[in-house]
Amino acid sequence: MSNSPSAKDSATTNAASSPRPEDEKLPARLLLVYGLQHILTMYAGAVAPALVIGAAAGLANDPAAMGILVSGALLVAGFATLMQTVGHRRVGAQMPIVVACSFVPVSAITSLAAGQNGENLPVAFGASLAAGLFALALTPFFGQLIRFFPPIVTGTIITVIGVSLMPVAARWVMDGATRTLEDGSAVPAAPPANLALAGLTLAVIVVGSRVFPGIWGRLSILLGLAVGTLVAVPLGMTDFSRVGEADVVFDPTSVFYFGAPRFEVAAVVTMCVIMLVVLTEGASHIIAVGEITGSKVDARRISAGLRADVSGSLIGPIFSATPTSSFAQNIGLLALTKVRSRYVVATGAGILVALGMFPVLGGAMAAIPTPVLGGAGLVLFGSVAASGVKTLAKVDFTNNLNLVLVAASVGVAVVPLAYPTFYAYLPESVELVAHSGIIGAAVVAIVLNVCFNVIGRGRGSGSPSAIDPEEIGSAGPGEAKYTTQAGRVHRGSGSEPLEKPQA
Repeated sequence: MSNSPSAKDSATTNAASSPRPEDEKLPARLLLVYGLQHILTMYAGAVAPALVIGAAAGLANDPAAMGILVSGALLVAGFATLMQTVGHRRVGAQMPIVVACSFVPVSAITSLAAGQNGENLPVAFGASLAAGLFALALTPFFGQLIRFFPPIVTGTIITVIGVSLMPVAARWVMDGATRTLEDGSAVPAAPPANLALAGLTLAVIVVGSRVFPGIWGRLSILLGLAVGTLVAVPLGMTDFSRVGEADVVFDPTSVFYFGAPRFEVAAVVTMCVIMLVVLTEGASHIIAVGEITGSKVDARRISAGLRADVSGSLIGPIFSATPTSSFAQNIGLLALTKVRSRYVVATGAGILVALGMFPVLGGAMAAIPTPVLGGAGLVLFGSVAASGVKTLAKVDFTNNLNLVLVAASVGVAVVPLAYPTFYAYLPESVELVAHSGIIGAAVVAIVLNVCFNVIGRGRGSGSPSAIDPEEIGSAGPGEAKYTTQAGRVHRGSGSEPLEKPQA
């Protein structure tokens, strides 16, 4: 045995340096079981954006195209999660974080992609690609910008995103049906059969969430979709005969399936604003995972994690997928199970890639009746809005200016929802941006926050409290957390205790 100084120094160094908790390696059997648990937790949320966008793009009755969208969403989620968990230290936080297609951009993308036979999807994918490059350029110094996105701003924007998606669910329930009035005019309306089917789906999801324990409750959305579809079969409201049109196995020639990305200025501007929210959400989630796992989170690690988060925007258009972000549902699972190994999540990423290799699964989802999707959409979109409300609950509203900020932002956002032609007199390129309630809310919230809380009266004096992992466990899709603390850590003070701001 060597007694050389170098050997002694090496032994001393190895003894002193303890392995990171997220580097724990479990037996293959446990990796598979725990990895599958993560996928079951997030599967519905991972494919839901593809179903929403596909329906908006006029592809609801095209199993082959829907199969491509769902398959692409799963493939990109798998690739991005692998980068996040086991990627190079410059691309990926090397933490147990699941990355998948985010709900945050869904409202904007459905507006951009609206049309027939997916004709406008290249515009949405082009905007996603350009916004991804924009977000990637911001990752090295996002800590200096994150102070402009405290909970008062992110909570308002996320609430508006959820509210702006509600008309989508309503249109799904109506499924193009109209009712003729006494004066002979036709107005959109939901037939009783559609209402019953949507109501049944909603009831199954609600009851399932209440009855089933733990992660099984998160499968209630899939259960609701399955029950609603099965009930629709004898009613003649669904048709599985075209499922076979989708490819059984992924075809490499299906990349850029809907055509090369197209770049339109108004669409790119819209998506760039959305990506600021995605970056804020991602930084907050990385810090939350660091708190749960007991890992050190510094500025470099957050930057690396954000690069993995936005990777979906860069590779997504190749596989017909939309921007990605970390999933709050899986952060809750970490807090619940205490399994902190990043290799567990990497195994789950492998399962996602395997599922993405079979577009026929997405083709089967295309047979889900739109009223059933509408019933599920009420919960999915409502949970986004509820997540925003939860974030706003941490804000100090004893300062009346915060109340004015939220009121003005929501008011500006709701106007184009209530009157879609409100901005019709504006030039077409400006109208597209102004018509997005999300952009209006984001601009108003950011500007007023700067005026009121950055160069104005200040944010109140509530003392911070420690992060509660149990609260993280109840996070919903699109929820950004602990953004002020994220800013401090990102600017280089990663060793200080993590705290949760009250305002």
